[in-house]
Amino acid sequence: MQLNPLHLTIAGLVEGRLFRIPGYQRAYSWQKRQRQDLFADIDEAYRSGREHFMATVVALAREKRTIVADEFTAVELVDGQQRVTTLIILLKAIEKSLSSVEDGEVRAKRDLCDLLVKGDEHSLVLLQTNHDSSNVFTSYVRTGKFDENCIATASDQNLVEAFQDCERFVASWANKGKLIELLATIRNRLSLIYHELSNEATVYRVFEVLNSRGLDVRWVDKTKSQMMASIFEFSEEGARDDSLCEMRTIWQDIYRILGMKPLLGTEALRFAGTLLAASQPNRILGEEDASVALIRHGGKELAKIVETAEWLRKVVRFVNEISSDERRAAVTKIAHARFLAIAIMLRDFNKETQDRLLLGWEKVTFRIFALGGADSRMKVGEYVRLAYDIWAKKLTDTEIFEKLRIIGEDYNLKSMFRDKHYWEYCYDGWAEELRYLLFRYDEHLSEQAGEQINISQWNKIWTVEPSKSIEHIVPQSAAPDFEHHLGNLTMLAPGVNSSLQNKSPDKKADAYLSCGIRETMTVGKRIKETGEWTESEVKDRAKRIEQFALAEWGE
Repeated sequence: MQLNPLHLTIAGLVEGRLFRIPGYQRAYSWQKRQRQDLFADIDEAYRSGREHFMATVVALAREKRTIVADEFTAVELVDGQQRVTTLIILLKAIEKSLSSVEDGEVRAKRDLCDLLVKGDEHSLVLLQTNHDSSNVFTSYVRTGKFDENCIATASDQNLVEAFQDCERFVASWANKGKLIELLATIRNRLSLIYHELSNEATVYRVFEVLNSRGLDVRWVDKTKSQMMASIFEFSEEGARDDSLCEMRTIWQDIYRILGMKPLLGTEALRFAGTLLAASQPNRILGEEDASVALIRHGGKELAKIVETAEWLRKVVRFVNEISSDERRAAVTKIAHARFLAIAIMLRDFNKETQDRLLLGWEKVTFRIFALGGADSRMKVGEYVRLAYDIWAKKLTDTEIFEKLRIIGEDYNLKSMFRDKHYWEYCYDGWAEELRYLLFRYDEHLSEQAGEQINISQWNKIWTVEPSKSIEHIVPQSAAPDFEHHLGNLTMLAPGVNSSLQNKSPDKKADAYLSCGIRETMTVGKRIKETGEWTESEVKDRAKRIEQFALAEWGE
């Protein structure tokens, strides 16, 4: 491939170019650490008076565009978009801080304004940011204002934090009367190697080569670029357009989902690659090995490459679905448990069968890791091998149920519950599990009564961390011997819970009776009858819940 890399200052980079970040690239994800590193580079360049090399930027030249009397090259950033976006935010923060009346700053302010927002007031230097449905970035570059109430995604949050960090950094220079020096340092002493290519196939291979050196690029981004490059490498020009369009749509959707929860990308990549491994694994593959498995599976056929990207999108959607299910949070803490659930979901069983299988998975997982006290190192191989076989061997639902039973058979609840101290401490470190247990018990009681569970009250409980809704019937301030015993813990909507604080049980009974949560109402009724909540009541209630647990999660 013919490359003509340019060594440019920031002033040279932004001159005559309009930058776009297409939707099939990841959204803005830099955190404070990366921005602080950039600020340190700027400080060092100013202190030393020497040019500071920052990074490599790779772009795809798309079109020439004339605005007023100036001609610009519109380019799509393939690598370096995080840094370029942050530099543009930094330039905007400087423009905001420069004076509109002081002779030394007026011209610099006007030049920055013209650089950032072109003559037609619609084309920005970073012409098209991706996943910016709330216009957080666009609004800031045009007006210098941002509304934290508009934050809708993790990318929005990262951008707003970048605005704040950059403005604080600029203010530290303004306080020393050195805004012009800061601007000059950024424009003239920060430099980079810039690759601008017109051939899209070459762009992705350049990205792949440049980022095979262990740089800070996520494997999910590398995988995308390798898939895009494969389309160009293994197809004829006339046949690839539809596939490219489909591929861009797939990756735009992937990044849209990951924009809400960017860390899910790593897990989805690992899960997707592990299920397509060449042989049955004992552990979930690491990112690099998972990426290799996906690229290998895509092979050299156009349809297969797109199919593999679609497979990853499907896994991303299910990983997001699992992570968003607050009700199951107590059984989705363990990575290999989540992996098994995803494998079941990917099989496209009919809804009734899938629901039964997921309930079976849920019960076994809660028995092992919550009631059984197993940690994340336990049952890794068993879960991973079963997940792989569910997909690769197309196990039937009957076979899956049997293998789930075998996985959980060495965790015998009857044996565990014989320990008289078993339920004595169910608070710190077990709050998520407690909430789930009491929710399922409330479901059971409502079903017995022929009623629907009060979902509105439980939705209030699911929206906050569990400790905010766990109610100590005899308050902690009273320091009873049974303070954190299962029988002394119940659930209340967070507002009600905080309002009761350290009141004695008899002062809480009315609130319990009107809370809408059946088991808590039962406690309130008992307190009304006796006027107190004793250790005997605590143990009797724990025994009732234990009997339910045996029936629900036993053999």
